[in-house]
Amino acid sequence: MRATWASWRGFPVPIRLLVVNQLGVNVGFYMLLPFLAGYLTDQIGLSAALVGLVLGVRNLSQQGLFLLGGSAADRLGARGVIIAGCGLRAVGFAVFAVGGSLSALLVASVLTGLAGALFNPAVRAYLAQAAPDRRAEAFALFNVFASAGALIGPLVGSALLLVDFRAAATGAALVFAALTVAQALVLPAQPVTASGQSVGRDWRESLTDGRFLAFTVALSALFALQTQLYLVLPVQAEAVTGTPLAVAALFVVSTVVTVAGQVRITARLRRRVDRGTAIAAGMAVTGAGFLVPLLPLGGPPAVRVLPVLVTTLALAVGVMVAQPFVLELLPGFARTGLTGTYFGVFYLASGVVAALATTAVGGLMQTGSDGAAERVPAGAWLLCAALGLASAAAVRVLHRRNLLGPRPVADTTPDTVPGDARMPAVTPRRPGAA
Repeated sequence: MRATWASWRGFPVPIRLLVVNQLGVNVGFYMLLPFLAGYLTDQIGLSAALVGLVLGVRNLSQQGLFLLGGSAADRLGARGVIIAGCGLRAVGFAVFAVGGSLSALLVASVLTGLAGALFNPAVRAYLAQAAPDRRAEAFALFNVFASAGALIGPLVGSALLLVDFRAAATGAALVFAALTVAQALVLPAQPVTASGQSVGRDWRESLTDGRFLAFTVALSALFALQTQLYLVLPVQAEAVTGTPLAVAALFVVSTVVTVAGQVRITARLRRRVDRGTAIAAGMAVTGAGFLVPLLPLGGPPAVRVLPVLVTTLALAVGVMVAQPFVLELLPGFARTGLTGTYFGVFYLASGVVAALATTAVGGLMQTGSDGAAERVPAGAWLLCAALGLASAAAVRVLHRRNLLGPRPVADTTPDTVPGDARMPAVTPRRPGAA
């Protein structure tokens, strides 16, 4: 914690605000979303199909509009898009608090999804531009506060649910309203540099950038595996122990490890290891971790749950190792005026891959159940492991071919070497790139 605090204090006020903002964003989000399906079913009385519709609309509104949010950040400025996103989410959660009809619930879902599509790429584009020489450290700190918020949010939401769901929704709306005001008062605007072409050409340029697409495809498994903290891991933990308390233990382990180790791990790797090697190692650790539950282990529930805890630990460590450097390298692919667009494409593609992977894993879990056990079948673990290990191999290939990061340019400064990732910032980069 001391290293995290020192790192946070070492950044300028705008970055400190955005880091704390992400804590608040996850607190507000997880105060409500984990309990939404139960509320829609038990209190509103929606059928399972309509609950799926409401949740699906929210996911589609967010994942499908990431590219729009990224382009808006490039053209309108990240600050305004961040503020608009937080404001929209405050309104969306307020609608959840006061509206009980299907139409109101769908409006709230669209608003909250659109909000995420706006501020997620915008926040990362702002950080990339505000900390050009300390991107990995900034994104590591960002991950710490995001993880803490994801743990605190459900605890606060559970307490408010003792009143009722509307209290939790109102509380979440107030959190986002406060974040909106704080950003409007404190967050300074950044200079906006036009790309010199239409939005359509911006999208076409990013979607036809072969090096960037190879990077995106190789790393999309990172987010697909992170989603398993909400699918295979909790299912297995509860199956082998018979208690939902084991699920809570997974989130505690993941959060504590991240908060305690993220900043130190990133700082050490940043000084000693090139980016490609660090990312590949992180993905390999993550993938290998999903093989552990395949090991036969009997005994009492406290023993049988150990493989799941080890997998959770491996997932947390792998993400800690890889993610800050992934987000550090990503802006280097974009030329002037396209940083947000590239973040939007990256998160759009990652969201699609995560959805497909989760669907496939869910299908394996259903078809692999023979009634003899409620545990996650081997096929699901093997698929997750294959995603992580394939990602590690792909990153290694890209690294060996010098395809990670921007193309070398003629006017790089003397203290940088094209293709060398052993440096504090993602250099060399195209002149003016954010």
